Amino acid sequence: MPKAAETPDTPVCLELSKVLADSYNLYLKTHGYHWNVRGPQFNSLHAMFMAQYTEMWTALDEIAERIRALGELAPMSGAAFGNLSSIKEGDATKSANDMLKELAEGHKTLIATLKNALKVAEDASDDPTVDLLTVRLGSHEKHLWMISASLED
Repeated sequence: MPKAAETPDTPVCLELSKVLADSYNLYLKTHGYHWNVRGPQFNSLHAMFMAQYTEMWTALDEIAERIRALGELAPMSGAAFGNLSSIKEGDATKSANDMLKELAEGHKTLIATLKNALKVAEDASDDPTVDLLTVRLGSHEKHLWMISASLED
């Protein structure tokens, strides 16, 4: 019988659950900013946010399925994500540049979460999880680069 998703038993699943929670919260923030961005950069930011949240949406399933493959339940509630995530909710009233700054900070936070999870997976000799996390790390580093390049000085 699988264990309760709120408290994963294995260190790898706990770290994957944190990655899932941070990824989900950053996905939600990016999607919300896609809807609410305004200003002279609207078209380019709207399109960039859409590309990023679409990529993140697919990754959420991959992360959750890895947790399941390891025999644990994936967290799925807002409360569970809130307890596991270090990324705060977005604010639709922010300016486009402030949205970019918040998303950049979110990606930096998620990159740190991924690096920690990667270390735990490497220590556990869990190569499939290492592979998954390495791909996610590259994706978020690229998203951060694109967002940072779009920031006004």
